[in-house]
Amino acid sequence: MRRPTRSPGVLLAVLGLGLALPLALTTPDPAQARARAEASPASRGPRLTASADALTLTVPPEGAAPGYTLRVMTGQLSLTTSRSGGTVLATAGEDAGGALRFRAAGAWQHATGVTDWDWGNGVLTLTAATTLPGATVRARIVPSADRYRLDWQVEGATPERLELACDLKSAGHWYGHGETQTPNGGPATDQPWPLDNGQVVHPAFGPASYYMIDPFWYTSSATGLHVDTGQMMNVAINQGGDGLGRFGIESAQPYRATVFVESTPLEVYRDYIGIVGGPAKSDATYRQYAEPVWNSWAQFYTHVDQEKLLDYAQDLHDHGLTGHALQLDDKWESAYGNLTFDPKAYPDPEAMSRRIHELGFDFGLWVTLWINLDSDQYQYAADRGYLLADAADPARPCRVTWWNGTAGIVDLANPEAAAWYKARLRNLMAAYDVDGLKFDTRFFDERCAPRAGHAPTDYQRLGAQLADEFDLQGVGIRVHWDAAAHRAGFVTRQLDKGTGWDSLRASVTQNLAISTIGYPFVATDMIGGSSVQPAPTKEVLVRWAQSASLMPLMYASTSPVDTIDVTTGRKVVYDAETSALYREAVARHTRLAPYIWDQVQHALRTGDPIMRPVFFDFPDYEQAYTIADAWMLGPAVLAAPQLADAPTRSVHLPPGTWYDVTRDRTLQGPRTIRSYATPLGVTPVFVRLGAKGADKALEALR
Repeated sequence: MRRPTRSPGVLLAVLGLGLALPLALTTPDPAQARARAEASPASRGPRLTASADALTLTVPPEGAAPGYTLRVMTGQLSLTTSRSGGTVLATAGEDAGGALRFRAAGAWQHATGVTDWDWGNGVLTLTAATTLPGATVRARIVPSADRYRLDWQVEGATPERLELACDLKSAGHWYGHGETQTPNGGPATDQPWPLDNGQVVHPAFGPASYYMIDPFWYTSSATGLHVDTGQMMNVAINQGGDGLGRFGIESAQPYRATVFVESTPLEVYRDYIGIVGGPAKSDATYRQYAEPVWNSWAQFYTHVDQEKLLDYAQDLHDHGLTGHALQLDDKWESAYGNLTFDPKAYPDPEAMSRRIHELGFDFGLWVTLWINLDSDQYQYAADRGYLLADAADPARPCRVTWWNGTAGIVDLANPEAAAWYKARLRNLMAAYDVDGLKFDTRFFDERCAPRAGHAPTDYQRLGAQLADEFDLQGVGIRVHWDAAAHRAGFVTRQLDKGTGWDSLRASVTQNLAISTIGYPFVATDMIGGSSVQPAPTKEVLVRWAQSASLMPLMYASTSPVDTIDVTTGRKVVYDAETSALYREAVARHTRLAPYIWDQVQHALRTGDPIMRPVFFDFPDYEQAYTIADAWMLGPAVLAAPQLADAPTRSVHLPPGTWYDVTRDRTLQGPRTIRSYATPLGVTPVFVRLGAKGADKALEALR
């Protein structure tokens, strides 16, 4: 339905803002617009009404969807979403730089007044003037029962970036995003939870990033935002304490987003999974959930050899520190990309693998697609076009500098290159009885050019397909953004953490962030942290193991035996209590394995996260939205381990009947337990009586 004849009345008001707009750009007559909008034949679905200063879309409830109202202010383009009479999401106002912003002609511009609109076939089309003369914003809003699409673009100019800006407070608290770059050291030592409680400044937020990220955010008001793009984004949340969420795309292509409106945050999450897909399987086996994997990285870093690795395996075995696999991490190759053992450091890798198996561990290796220039495979791969091309000069291979030198990257979009690389991996594994691999580094880099006919996002899919052919031994792989990554069912491991208390806390909130953007099989960074920092104290190491024991998987490196402090080169001696408490944490996790495995099966059916924020299960429990040191493990277990250097902690129990495992008592929630004593051997954990799986959890934890 076309909008009626325009009237110059509102033009004067717009011009009163000091904006130089052409006289032809005027707004509809309010009375005629209201009559035409209300006459829309879609009376049983979304309905539009118009007034002098706004267009209002009313979407009625449908099934479980609560319905909502979207108010589009026309004098200064902005959007306000309401549910049950209250605001649940609003864009930024003009005083904050406008709602729909773009950078062009070397400066930031934004949409101003609506100059034209059309409502027909369930689509609201808007045209708005902008602060850049000659440029307009064209937007389409497509409402449905539990969401609306917002697509917009700039016409009359070529922008460098498009940005949607939201008022954070309008939606309550914000979550999602994945691993965050922050001014306070994120993600190694800082992962704000909620996001608006800190600051997120993430300028290279994109599909090729090594960060586990997705362009999805959700709020305590049960709204959500998904930006549908394969382009690099620039995301800032509460930067400088400005109270804004800025979600920018580094492209002139149309900005395409979905805004979800639901009754609970869990329903918003499920809507998102409906778009990207949930896991089709679990890459990890039951044993890999039940027992930890031991990795050499934080134990030795690159100062590792055959003798040290075998001593490590023997001491783990002798101290009763069981595990399903022992992985040899970085620095075993003769050169990066050779996929052959350094003969000096590993004189008999066959015997090494055989001994590791005799001790009851599977044997794993760290690998990468990055081939260093000094590798005897680099020129071979370059000559055959097996490496990604340089973005600036596609005639030569792309060269990237990383923590181990300068390298080219195997181009997985080249079928011959992928087959060559996979064949070399299989030959390596067969020669030394290697059971699985830890893939590290990225599958693409922005300094490189994708193969013709491919986009950067394709390399997430190609990386997932590659990894899916090998046992990842419960440490998973860091692919994201593309639907193939969601559906592959990989375990997700975090970026390297530090070795202090702040990193331990960040490992918890980071798992909550990753698992609630659609990756339910999460593990922390190696228990105890890494990041080439001094070895963790006894207390941090024990608390980290206790925390990880109440997560889906345990990914371990620093152990109570044989640890070397990389900053001094000296051995770290942990006492017998450290080993005993670590063994106790491993045993608890193993006992929980039947319950955890049930949650894995539930995640395969629904996509629901296993480790999740308390408010997913208790959306009406207000205190839950700021709990950053406790979580639900499935529907029956509330984990509240000590994450600070303190003798006590507070525990918030949501509504329900809870069994306090440590104190062998039953408590009624909601209630807050203040000063819960947490000596080093105590890990507060509670079972929700009557919840699905409570009996299995009680059997494991008592």
